[in-house]
Amino acid sequence: MEKKYEFLDHTADAKFRAYGKSLEEAFVNAAAALTGIMFDAEKVEAKTNKSIQVEAGDLKSLLVAFLGEFVYLLDAEGFILKKVVSLTINKKGSGYRLAAVAKGDRYSDKNEVLGDVKAVTYAEMEIKEEKGKCWVQVVVDI
Repeated sequence: MEKKYEFLDHTADAKFRAYGKSLEEAFVNAAAALTGIMFDAEKVEAKTNKSIQVEAGDLKSLLVAFLGEFVYLLDAEGFILKKVVSLTINKKGSGYRLAAVAKGDRYSDKNEVLGDVKAVTYAEMEIKEEKGKCWVQVVVDI
């Protein structure tokens, strides 16, 4: 099995690269990496569904908005992502629309906090698409 994501060295923040056979799969794996910074995803249960819809003028802004939604959901509702079960990215006018369904659980004492992500940044962000493979690189403020 190909790796879904890897953490990269960064002096102050957390940096990762997420991979996929498509842009959608790379976005899904970026969400998994984001959870991996904060929690042990193996210990998170898939009890609750969350629908996520974001729009942006370009793919980098779309990725920031998508990942930022999980930071928001954790802060506002205590929602911890287990996995993204579906995700589509469509062109909408001059921009993009992303629709996803995520499964997760509410934060409780059983969830060991590994790190705290304050924000998703544009620093060192890259999105590379080639035939049959894609990767996204993200730095988050911790």
